[in-house]
Amino acid sequence: MLFNSLDFAIFLPIVFVLYWFVTNKNLKLQNLLIVVASYVFYGWWDWRFLSLILFSTIVDYTVGRKLRTTEDQSKRKILLWTSILVNLGFLGFFKYYNFFLDNFIAAFSFFGKEITVNSLNIILPVGISFYTFQTLSYTIDVYKRKLEPTKDFIAFSAFVSFFPQLVAGPIERATHLLPQFYKKRTFDYAKAVDGMRQILWGLFKKVVIADNCAEFANQIFNNSADMNGSTLVLGAIFFTFQIYGDFSGYSDIAIGTSRLFGFDLMQNFNFPYFSRDIAEFWRRWHISLSTWFRDYLYIPLGGSRGGTWMKVRNTFIIFIVSGFWHGANWTFIVWGALNAIYFLPLLLTNNNRNNLETVAQGRYLPGIKEFSLMVLTFGLTVFAWIFFRAENIGHAMAYISEIFSSSLFEIPNFAQKGDALTVLKLICLFILIEWIGREGQYAIEKIGLKWNRIMRHLMYYSIILLIIWFGGNEQQFIYFQF
Repeated sequence: MLFNSLDFAIFLPIVFVLYWFVTNKNLKLQNLLIVVASYVFYGWWDWRFLSLILFSTIVDYTVGRKLRTTEDQSKRKILLWTSILVNLGFLGFFKYYNFFLDNFIAAFSFFGKEITVNSLNIILPVGISFYTFQTLSYTIDVYKRKLEPTKDFIAFSAFVSFFPQLVAGPIERATHLLPQFYKKRTFDYAKAVDGMRQILWGLFKKVVIADNCAEFANQIFNNSADMNGSTLVLGAIFFTFQIYGDFSGYSDIAIGTSRLFGFDLMQNFNFPYFSRDIAEFWRRWHISLSTWFRDYLYIPLGGSRGGTWMKVRNTFIIFIVSGFWHGANWTFIVWGALNAIYFLPLLLTNNNRNNLETVAQGRYLPGIKEFSLMVLTFGLTVFAWIFFRAENIGHAMAYISEIFSSSLFEIPNFAQKGDALTVLKLICLFILIEWIGREGQYAIEKIGLKWNRIMRHLMYYSIILLIIWFGGNEQQFIYFQF
Protein backbone atom coordinates (compact mmCIF):
# COMPACT_ATOMS: atom_id res chain seq x y z
CA MET A 1 0.00 0.00 0.00
CA LEU A 2 1.51 3.33 -1.07
CA PHE A 3 1.42 6.33 1.25
CA ASN A 4 0.44 8.51 -1.72
CA SER A 5 -2.49 6.32 -2.76
CA LEU A 6 -6.26 6.46 -2.28
CA ASP A 7 -6.06 3.10 -0.50
CA PHE A 8 -3.89 4.57 2.25
CA ALA A 9 -6.07 7.70 2.46
CA ILE A 10 -8.96 5.38 3.38
CA PHE A 11 -6.92 2.93 5.48
CA LEU A 12 -5.28 5.51 7.79
CA PRO A 13 -8.46 7.21 9.14
CA ILE A 14 -10.10 3.81 9.78
CA VAL A 15 -7.12 2.58 11.81
CA PHE A 16 -6.87 5.94 13.59
CA VAL A 17 -10.53 5.85 14.69
CA LEU A 18 -10.33 2.21 15.83
CA TYR A 19 -7.08 2.91 17.67
CA TRP A 20 -8.19 5.98 19.66
CA PHE A 21 -11.94 5.38 20.03
CA VAL A 22 -12.38 1.59 20.20
CA THR A 23 -9.20 0.03 21.64
CA ASN A 24 -7.90 3.07 23.55
CA LYS A 25 -8.70 1.65 27.01
CA ASN A 26 -6.71 -1.56 26.55
CA LEU A 27 -3.00 -1.41 25.68
CA LYS A 28 -2.83 -5.01 24.49
CA LEU A 29 -5.80 -4.45 22.18
CA GLN A 30 -4.13 -1.31 20.78
CA ASN A 31 -0.97 -3.28 20.07
CA LEU A 32 -2.99 -6.12 18.53
CA LEU A 33 -4.76 -3.60 16.29
CA ILE A 34 -1.37 -2.30 15.15
CA VAL A 35 -0.30 -5.86 14.29
CA VAL A 36 -3.49 -6.54 12.32
CA ALA A 37 -3.35 -3.16 10.57
CA SER A 38 0.33 -3.69 9.74
CA TYR A 39 -0.33 -7.12 8.24
CA VAL A 40 -3.21 -5.70 6.18
CA PHE A 41 -0.96 -2.82 5.07
CA TYR A 42 1.81 -5.19 3.98
CA GLY A 43 -0.50 -7.91 2.64
CA TRP A 44 -2.14 -5.34 0.35
CA TRP A 45 0.99 -5.71 -1.80
CA ASP A 46 1.35 -9.52 -1.59
CA TRP A 47 -0.16 -11.50 1.31
CA ARG A 48 2.10 -14.51 0.65
CA PHE A 49 5.14 -12.75 2.10
CA LEU A 50 3.42 -12.16 5.44
CA SER A 51 4.71 -15.61 6.37
CA LEU A 52 8.29 -14.28 6.21
CA ILE A 53 7.53 -11.48 8.68
CA LEU A 54 5.68 -13.88 10.99
CA PHE A 55 8.46 -16.49 10.86
CA SER A 56 11.15 -13.88 11.52
CA THR A 57 9.08 -12.54 14.42
CA ILE A 58 8.68 -15.99 15.98
CA VAL A 59 12.38 -16.87 15.57
CA ASP A 60 13.68 -13.65 17.12
CA TYR A 61 11.11 -13.66 19.93
CA THR A 62 12.05 -17.25 20.80
CA VAL A 63 15.79 -16.56 20.57
CA GLY A 64 15.36 -13.53 22.83
CA ARG A 65 13.51 -15.58 25.45
CA LYS A 66 16.15 -18.33 25.33
CA LEU A 67 18.99 -15.79 25.66
CA ARG A 68 17.42 -14.58 28.90
CA THR A 69 17.58 -17.99 30.54
CA THR A 70 20.88 -19.20 29.06
CA GLU A 71 24.16 -18.28 30.75
CA ASP A 72 26.44 -20.63 28.85
CA GLN A 73 28.34 -18.39 26.41
CA SER A 74 28.72 -21.01 23.67
CA LYS A 75 24.95 -21.66 23.71
CA ARG A 76 24.27 -17.93 23.66
CA LYS A 77 26.45 -17.61 20.55
CA ILE A 78 24.56 -20.46 18.89
CA LEU A 79 21.28 -18.70 19.59
CA LEU A 80 22.62 -15.40 18.25
CA TRP A 81 23.89 -17.01 15.07
CA THR A 82 20.59 -18.82 14.62
CA SER A 83 18.84 -15.44 14.45
CA ILE A 84 21.53 -13.94 12.20
CA LEU A 85 21.55 -16.88 9.77
CA VAL A 86 17.76 -17.11 9.56
CA ASN A 87 17.31 -13.40 8.92
CA LEU A 88 20.28 -12.91 6.62
CA GLY A 89 19.48 -16.24 4.96
CA PHE A 90 16.08 -14.97 3.87
CA LEU A 91 17.62 -11.66 2.80
CA GLY A 92 20.43 -13.40 0.92
CA PHE A 93 18.13 -15.77 -0.93
CA PHE A 94 15.51 -13.29 -2.06
CA LYS A 95 17.86 -10.41 -2.79
CA TYR A 96 21.22 -11.88 -3.79
CA TYR A 97 20.75 -15.46 -5.03
CA ASN A 98 20.63 -14.60 -8.73
CA PHE A 99 23.43 -12.02 -8.37
CA PHE A 100 25.85 -14.56 -6.92
CA LEU A 101 24.71 -17.22 -9.37
CA ASP A 102 25.26 -14.94 -12.39
CA ASN A 103 28.70 -13.88 -11.17
CA PHE A 104 29.61 -17.50 -10.41
CA ILE A 105 28.74 -18.46 -13.99
CA ALA A 106 30.63 -15.42 -15.35
CA ALA A 107 33.74 -16.33 -13.34
CA PHE A 108 33.83 -19.84 -14.81
CA SER A 109 33.22 -18.47 -18.31
CA PHE A 110 36.19 -16.13 -17.87
CA PHE A 111 38.45 -19.18 -17.39
CA GLY A 112 36.94 -20.96 -20.37
CA LYS A 113 34.59 -23.23 -18.45
CA GLU A 114 30.98 -23.02 -19.57
CA ILE A 115 28.40 -24.12 -17.02
CA THR A 116 24.64 -23.98 -17.25
CA VAL A 117 22.62 -23.19 -14.16
CA ASN A 118 19.10 -21.86 -14.30
CA SER A 119 18.41 -18.68 -12.35
CA LEU A 120 15.22 -18.41 -10.34
CA ASN A 121 12.39 -15.98 -10.98
CA ILE A 122 12.49 -14.53 -7.45
CA ILE A 123 10.20 -11.73 -6.34
CA LEU A 124 11.94 -9.47 -3.82
CA PRO A 125 9.66 -9.01 -0.78
CA VAL A 126 9.07 -5.31 -0.17
CA GLY A 127 10.88 -3.99 2.90
CA ILE A 128 12.81 -7.18 3.69
CA SER A 129 16.09 -5.25 4.06
CA PHE A 130 14.45 -2.93 6.60
CA TYR A 131 12.55 -5.28 8.91
CA THR A 132 15.39 -7.83 8.80
CA PHE A 133 17.83 -5.28 10.23
CA GLN A 134 15.23 -4.13 12.75
CA THR A 135 14.72 -7.61 14.20
CA LEU A 136 18.47 -8.26 14.18
CA SER A 137 19.01 -5.17 16.33
CA TYR A 138 16.74 -6.75 18.95
CA THR A 139 18.56 -10.08 19.04
CA ILE A 140 22.03 -8.50 19.09
CA ASP A 141 21.11 -6.06 21.87
CA VAL A 142 19.56 -8.85 23.95
CA TYR A 143 22.70 -10.95 23.41
CA LYS A 144 24.88 -8.03 24.55
CA ARG A 145 22.54 -7.56 27.54
CA LYS A 146 21.72 -4.01 26.47
CA LEU A 147 18.03 -4.90 26.36
CA GLU A 148 15.78 -7.08 28.48
CA PRO A 149 13.99 -9.61 26.20
CA THR A 150 10.26 -9.06 25.95
CA LYS A 151 7.66 -11.47 27.32
CA ASP A 152 4.92 -9.81 25.29
CA PHE A 153 4.66 -11.48 21.87
CA ILE A 154 1.99 -9.05 20.65
CA ALA A 155 4.12 -6.01 21.55
CA PHE A 156 7.12 -7.60 19.84
CA SER A 157 5.06 -8.42 16.74
CA ALA A 158 3.89 -4.79 16.64
CA PHE A 159 7.52 -3.63 16.90
CA VAL A 160 8.61 -5.84 13.99
CA SER A 161 5.67 -5.04 11.70
CA PHE A 162 4.79 -1.43 12.68
CA PHE A 163 3.18 -0.33 9.42
CA PRO A 164 4.37 3.32 9.11
CA GLN A 165 8.03 2.26 8.84
CA LEU A 166 7.70 -1.40 7.89
CA VAL A 167 8.72 -1.27 4.24
CA ALA A 168 11.21 1.62 4.01
CA GLY A 169 12.23 2.63 7.52
CA PRO A 170 13.49 4.36 9.49
CA ILE A 171 15.20 1.20 10.77
CA GLU A 172 14.35 1.51 14.44
CA ARG A 173 16.39 0.06 17.29
CA ALA A 174 14.58 -2.22 19.68
CA THR A 175 16.00 -0.18 22.57
CA HIS A 176 14.13 2.88 21.28
CA LEU A 177 10.87 1.66 19.73
CA LEU A 178 10.00 -1.56 21.57
CA PRO A 179 9.58 0.07 25.03
CA GLN A 180 7.04 2.45 23.51
CA PHE A 181 4.70 -0.52 22.98
CA TYR A 182 4.74 -1.24 26.72
CA LYS A 183 3.47 2.18 27.78
CA LYS A 184 -0.10 3.41 27.80
CA ARG A 185 -0.57 5.98 25.06
CA THR A 186 -2.93 8.94 25.32
CA PHE A 187 -3.93 11.16 22.43
CA ASP A 188 -1.76 14.27 22.20
CA TYR A 189 -3.35 16.91 19.98
CA ALA A 190 -0.15 18.94 19.56
CA LYS A 191 1.82 15.82 18.61
CA ALA A 192 -0.87 14.78 16.12
CA VAL A 193 -0.93 18.23 14.48
CA ASP A 194 2.86 18.16 14.22
CA GLY A 195 2.59 14.70 12.68
CA MET A 196 0.12 15.98 10.09
CA ARG A 197 2.51 18.81 9.18
CA GLN A 198 5.32 16.32 8.67
CA ILE A 199 3.07 14.06 6.58
CA LEU A 200 2.14 17.07 4.43
CA TRP A 201 5.78 17.96 3.85
CA GLY A 202 6.63 14.33 3.10
CA LEU A 203 3.87 14.18 0.50
CA PHE A 204 5.18 17.39 -1.07
CA LYS A 205 8.66 15.89 -1.32
CA LYS A 206 7.33 12.68 -2.84
CA VAL A 207 4.58 13.91 -5.17
CA VAL A 208 5.81 17.33 -6.24
CA ILE A 209 9.59 16.87 -6.19
CA ALA A 210 10.45 13.17 -6.50
CA ASP A 211 7.75 12.01 -8.91
CA ASN A 212 8.24 14.94 -11.26
CA CYS A 213 12.03 14.64 -11.16
CA ALA A 214 11.63 10.91 -11.87
CA GLU A 215 9.95 11.61 -15.20
CA PHE A 216 12.99 13.46 -16.54
CA ALA A 217 15.63 11.39 -14.73
CA ASN A 218 14.16 8.24 -16.29
CA GLN A 219 13.89 9.85 -19.72
CA ILE A 220 17.51 10.98 -19.68
CA PHE A 221 19.10 7.89 -18.08
CA ASN A 222 17.09 5.48 -20.26
CA ASN A 223 18.16 7.31 -23.43
CA SER A 224 21.57 8.53 -22.31
CA ALA A 225 23.31 7.33 -25.49
CA ASP A 226 21.36 9.96 -27.44
CA MET A 227 21.98 12.83 -25.00
CA ASN A 228 24.74 15.42 -24.84
CA GLY A 229 26.84 16.10 -21.76
CA SER A 230 24.84 19.03 -20.42
CA THR A 231 21.62 17.03 -20.65
CA LEU A 232 23.24 14.16 -18.76
CA VAL A 233 24.28 16.55 -15.99
CA LEU A 234 20.64 17.63 -15.73
CA GLY A 235 19.60 13.97 -15.59
CA ALA A 236 21.97 13.34 -12.68
CA ILE A 237 20.64 16.41 -10.86
CA PHE A 238 17.04 15.31 -11.43
CA PHE A 239 17.86 11.89 -10.00
CA THR A 240 19.69 13.49 -7.05
CA PHE A 241 16.51 15.29 -6.01
CA GLN A 242 14.30 12.37 -6.98
CA ILE A 243 15.98 9.95 -4.58
CA TYR A 244 16.15 12.51 -1.78
CA GLY A 245 12.55 13.67 -2.18
CA ASP A 246 11.36 10.08 -2.54
CA PHE A 247 13.19 8.50 0.38
CA SER A 248 13.17 11.38 2.86
CA GLY A 249 9.55 12.00 1.88
CA TYR A 250 8.71 8.41 2.86
CA SER A 251 10.54 8.87 6.15
CA ASP A 252 8.65 12.09 6.89
CA ILE A 253 5.30 10.42 6.22
CA ALA A 254 6.31 7.41 8.34
CA ILE A 255 7.45 9.58 11.26
CA GLY A 256 4.39 11.84 11.00
CA THR A 257 2.00 8.87 10.84
CA SER A 258 3.67 7.33 13.88
CA ARG A 259 3.10 10.54 15.82
CA LEU A 260 -0.63 10.27 15.07
CA PHE A 261 -0.57 7.02 17.06
CA GLY A 262 1.59 8.36 19.90
CA PHE A 263 4.96 6.98 18.77
CA ASP A 264 8.25 8.75 18.19
CA LEU A 265 10.56 7.47 15.45
CA MET A 266 14.12 8.61 14.90
CA GLN A 267 14.96 11.33 12.40
CA ASN A 268 16.20 9.65 9.21
CA PHE A 269 17.30 12.65 7.12
CA ASN A 270 18.76 15.91 8.38
CA PHE A 271 19.07 18.15 5.30
CA PRO A 272 22.00 16.18 3.80
CA TYR A 273 22.43 18.32 0.67
CA PHE A 274 23.55 21.22 2.86
CA SER A 275 26.55 19.19 4.08
CA ARG A 276 30.04 20.68 3.91
CA ASP A 277 31.90 17.38 3.55
CA ILE A 278 31.09 13.73 2.87
CA ALA A 279 31.41 12.75 6.54
CA GLU A 280 28.70 15.28 7.40
CA PHE A 281 26.61 14.02 4.48
CA TRP A 282 26.64 10.51 5.89
CA ARG A 283 25.69 11.76 9.33
CA ARG A 284 22.64 13.35 7.71
CA TRP A 285 21.64 10.81 5.01
CA HIS A 286 19.63 7.66 5.90
CA ILE A 287 20.70 8.10 9.50
CA SER A 288 19.02 4.92 10.74
CA LEU A 289 21.03 2.73 8.34
CA SER A 290 24.33 4.61 8.78
CA THR A 291 24.16 4.35 12.56
CA TRP A 292 23.06 0.69 12.32
CA PHE A 293 26.19 -0.19 10.33
CA ARG A 294 28.31 1.95 12.66
CA ASP A 295 27.09 0.22 15.81
CA TYR A 296 26.70 -3.37 14.59
CA LEU A 297 29.50 -3.63 12.03
CA TYR A 298 32.03 -0.77 12.07
CA ILE A 299 32.64 -0.62 15.85
CA PRO A 300 32.79 -4.44 16.29
CA LEU A 301 35.42 -4.49 13.50
CA GLY A 302 37.53 -2.08 15.53
CA GLY A 303 36.19 1.20 14.21
CA SER A 304 38.85 3.91 14.02
CA ARG A 305 40.82 2.70 17.02
CA GLY A 306 43.50 0.78 15.14
CA GLY A 307 46.28 1.83 12.80
CA THR A 308 45.95 3.29 9.33
CA TRP A 309 45.40 -0.08 7.67
CA MET A 310 42.53 -0.95 10.00
CA LYS A 311 40.90 2.45 9.45
CA VAL A 312 41.12 2.02 5.67
CA ARG A 313 39.87 -1.57 5.80
CA ASN A 314 36.93 -0.82 8.07
CA THR A 315 35.92 2.25 6.07
CA PHE A 316 35.81 0.29 2.82
CA ILE A 317 33.95 -2.59 4.47
CA ILE A 318 31.26 -0.33 5.91
CA PHE A 319 30.66 1.59 2.69
CA ILE A 320 30.81 -1.42 0.37
CA VAL A 321 28.42 -3.38 2.58
CA SER A 322 26.15 -0.33 2.67
CA GLY A 323 26.25 -0.21 -1.12
CA PHE A 324 25.55 -3.94 -1.41
CA TRP A 325 22.65 -3.60 1.04
CA HIS A 326 20.98 -1.33 -1.51
CA GLY A 327 20.90 -3.91 -4.27
CA ALA A 328 22.41 -6.88 -6.04
CA ASN A 329 24.33 -4.96 -8.68
CA TRP A 330 27.98 -3.98 -9.07
CA THR A 331 26.85 -0.37 -9.51
CA PHE A 332 25.85 -0.21 -5.84
CA ILE A 333 29.18 -1.68 -4.76
CA VAL A 334 31.07 0.91 -6.83
CA TRP A 335 28.82 3.64 -5.38
CA GLY A 336 29.73 2.49 -1.89
CA ALA A 337 33.45 2.25 -2.69
CA LEU A 338 33.41 5.71 -4.25
CA ASN A 339 31.91 7.16 -1.06
CA ALA A 340 34.62 5.36 0.93
CA ILE A 341 37.25 7.08 -1.24
CA TYR A 342 35.54 10.43 -0.58
CA PHE A 343 35.46 9.73 3.16
CA LEU A 344 38.98 8.38 3.75
CA PRO A 345 40.97 11.64 3.48
CA LEU A 346 38.73 13.18 6.15
CA LEU A 347 39.16 10.17 8.42
CA LEU A 348 42.92 9.87 7.99
CA THR A 349 43.45 13.57 8.70
CA ASN A 350 41.04 13.52 11.67
CA ASN A 351 38.71 16.00 9.93
CA ASN A 352 35.71 13.68 9.73
CA ARG A 353 33.95 15.37 12.65
CA ASN A 354 34.60 19.00 11.80
CA ASN A 355 31.05 19.94 10.84
CA LEU A 356 28.77 18.72 13.59
CA GLU A 357 26.53 21.77 13.85
CA THR A 358 23.95 22.98 11.35
CA VAL A 359 25.47 25.03 8.55
CA ALA A 360 25.15 28.80 9.05
CA GLN A 361 23.40 28.17 12.36
CA GLY A 362 21.53 31.28 13.49
CA ARG A 363 22.31 33.08 10.22
CA TYR A 364 20.33 33.66 7.05
CA LEU A 365 23.18 32.92 4.63
CA PRO A 366 26.33 30.78 4.68
CA GLY A 367 29.79 32.24 4.39
CA ILE A 368 31.74 31.97 1.13
CA LYS A 369 33.79 29.05 2.47
CA GLU A 370 30.68 27.22 3.71
CA PHE A 371 28.90 27.75 0.41
CA SER A 372 31.92 26.53 -1.58
CA LEU A 373 32.19 23.39 0.57
CA MET A 374 28.47 22.70 0.16
CA VAL A 375 28.73 23.03 -3.63
CA LEU A 376 31.78 20.74 -3.72
CA THR A 377 30.12 18.10 -1.51
CA PHE A 378 26.91 18.29 -3.52
CA GLY A 379 28.87 17.85 -6.77
CA LEU A 380 30.67 14.76 -5.42
CA THR A 381 27.33 13.35 -4.29
CA VAL A 382 25.68 13.94 -7.68
CA PHE A 383 28.61 12.20 -9.39
CA ALA A 384 28.28 9.16 -7.11
CA TRP A 385 24.51 8.97 -7.72
CA ILE A 386 25.23 8.28 -11.40
CA PHE A 387 26.54 4.83 -10.45
CA PHE A 388 23.58 4.29 -8.14
CA ARG A 389 21.07 5.02 -10.93
CA ALA A 390 22.88 3.41 -13.89
CA GLU A 391 21.77 0.02 -15.18
CA ASN A 392 25.29 -1.39 -15.02
CA ILE A 393 28.94 -0.31 -14.82
CA GLY A 394 29.20 0.09 -18.60
CA HIS A 395 26.18 2.36 -18.63
CA ALA A 396 27.65 4.48 -15.81
CA MET A 397 31.03 4.82 -17.52
CA ALA A 398 29.46 5.78 -20.86
CA TYR A 399 27.26 8.32 -19.06
CA ILE A 400 30.23 9.88 -17.28
CA SER A 401 32.41 9.85 -20.42
CA GLU A 402 29.83 11.88 -22.32
CA ILE A 403 29.59 14.39 -19.47
CA PHE A 404 33.34 14.98 -19.64
CA SER A 405 33.27 15.64 -23.37
CA SER A 406 32.89 18.78 -25.43
CA SER A 407 29.12 18.24 -25.53
CA LEU A 408 29.01 19.40 -21.92
CA PHE A 409 29.02 22.94 -23.29
CA GLU A 410 26.10 22.39 -25.65
CA ILE A 411 22.54 23.43 -24.84
CA PRO A 412 20.54 20.63 -23.14
CA ASN A 413 18.35 18.88 -25.67
CA PHE A 414 15.55 16.48 -24.73
CA ALA A 415 11.78 16.21 -24.95
CA GLN A 416 9.55 18.44 -22.80
CA LYS A 417 12.27 20.94 -21.90
CA GLY A 418 9.59 23.45 -20.93
CA ASP A 419 8.12 21.09 -18.36
CA ALA A 420 11.62 20.30 -17.09
CA LEU A 421 12.19 24.02 -16.52
CA THR A 422 9.06 24.10 -14.36
CA VAL A 423 10.41 21.20 -12.31
CA LEU A 424 13.72 23.00 -11.88
CA LYS A 425 11.82 26.00 -10.51
CA LEU A 426 10.04 23.70 -8.07
CA ILE A 427 13.43 22.33 -7.00
CA CYS A 428 14.64 25.87 -6.32
CA LEU A 429 11.52 26.54 -4.21
CA PHE A 430 12.11 23.27 -2.39
CA ILE A 431 15.76 24.15 -1.65
CA LEU A 432 14.70 27.57 -0.34
CA ILE A 433 12.12 26.10 2.07
CA GLU A 434 14.54 23.41 3.23
CA TRP A 435 17.20 26.07 3.85
CA ILE A 436 14.84 28.22 5.89
CA GLY A 437 13.76 25.23 7.98
CA ARG A 438 17.11 23.44 8.20
CA GLU A 439 17.38 23.79 12.00
CA GLY A 440 14.17 21.81 12.57
CA GLN A 441 13.44 18.10 12.40
CA TYR A 442 11.81 18.73 9.02
CA ALA A 443 11.58 21.84 6.88
CA ILE A 444 8.16 23.22 7.83
CA GLU A 445 8.25 22.11 11.47
CA LYS A 446 8.55 25.70 12.72
CA ILE A 447 7.86 27.79 9.62
CA GLY A 448 4.69 29.80 10.12
CA LEU A 449 4.07 28.85 13.75
CA LYS A 450 4.34 32.51 14.79
CA TRP A 451 2.25 33.76 11.87
CA ASN A 452 -1.41 34.57 12.31
CA ARG A 453 -3.78 31.68 11.68
CA ILE A 454 -4.87 32.86 8.21
CA MET A 455 -1.31 33.15 6.86
CA ARG A 456 -0.27 29.85 8.39
CA HIS A 457 -3.22 27.99 6.90
CA LEU A 458 -2.64 29.74 3.57
CA MET A 459 0.84 28.18 3.51
CA TYR A 460 -0.58 24.72 4.23
CA TYR A 461 -3.29 25.06 1.59
CA SER A 462 -0.69 26.25 -0.93
CA ILE A 463 1.32 23.09 -0.34
CA ILE A 464 -1.84 20.99 -0.73
CA LEU A 465 -2.66 22.74 -4.02
CA LEU A 466 0.86 22.08 -5.31
CA ILE A 467 0.47 18.41 -4.40
CA ILE A 468 -2.87 18.23 -6.25
CA TRP A 469 -1.67 20.24 -9.25
CA PHE A 470 1.60 18.36 -9.78
CA GLY A 471 0.46 15.03 -8.46
CA GLY A 472 -1.20 12.82 -11.05
CA ASN A 473 1.81 10.63 -11.89
CA GLU A 474 1.76 8.15 -8.99
CA GLN A 475 5.02 6.23 -8.70
CA GLN A 476 6.24 3.57 -6.31
CA PHE A 477 8.79 4.63 -3.71
CA ILE A 478 12.34 3.96 -4.89
CA TYR A 479 13.40 2.22 -1.70
CA PHE A 480 10.67 -0.41 -2.00
CA GLN A 481 13.08 -2.25 -4.31
CA PHE A 482 15.76 -2.33 -1.60
